Amino acid sequence: MAHPLIPQIIDLAHPLADSLGLQVVGAVFHTNQQPPILRIDICHPERDTSLEDCEQLSRALESTLDATEILPEAYVLEVSSPGISRLLTTDREFISFKGFAIILTTAEPYAGQQEWTGQLIRRDESTVHINQKGRAIAIPRALVTKVQLDERR
Repeated sequence: MAHPLIPQIIDLAHPLADSLGLQVVGAVFHTNQQPPILRIDICHPERDTSLEDCEQLSRALESTLDATEILPEAYVLEVSSPGISRLLTTDREFISFKGFAIILTTAEPYAGQQEWTGQLIRRDESTVHINQKGRAIAIPRALVTKVQLDERR
């Protein structure tokens, strides 16, 4: 389960990223670390994300977070590119990662489960198709909340 401050942090990060031509693709707050680590994953929609992209958003977001005092205690901010472990969101990514192992999450149970693992076959207008142990499964796209590459495989 995501930390309760993540939605507020993402709301602050989105306009800053937009102004730099970047997209926020994820956020995690590791409160089990001392000091806690807030990691924001970004990507550039048209090219590889650079270290400069990460640095620019880091500076902008750090000053915004400090000004809002949303995080009252000390923390470490990490802005990075998720690389190959990121969520699949664009049509191009779904085409590029065809045949790769994925984890698909649904908003509510579909056919008795909310998390599906398998190989990505394709995504069309209404469905995400996966291969699970040789069986093709079509999951309604309207139920899908997240598709990410399965790093365990």
